[in-house]
Amino acid sequence: MARFPCPYLHGEVELTEEREHHIADHHPDLLPEHRQCIMDTLAEPDQVRRSSRMGNARLFARWFDDVRSGKNVVVVVVSDPGPNERHWVITAYIAKKLAEGEIEWPKR
Repeated sequence: MARFPCPYLHGEVELTEEREHHIADHHPDLLPEHRQCIMDTLAEPDQVRRSSRMGNARLFARWFDDVRSGKNVVVVVVSDPGPNERHWVITAYIAKKLAEGEIEWPKR
């Protein structure tokens, strides 16, 4: 399991081997080549949106000029609040446009 710093969530985000395999299988354009982009997106997103599908999930998005001639990397993070607060990546993908969710935080 990998852990990535996420200042927005004031902690770390977990990426389990199972989820990493899921991303590589379903989004081979992202992994393994652009693994660093997942880390960079969590560390310094351009935008954070609330998921319209899952109440406890956020979509972290960041534009990369060098990903497929300019695309967004979107990392979907589920948060489990409580005494043992936990954040983990459920999926990640490359997108031309951002369509889902209410904007929670825009980079200025």
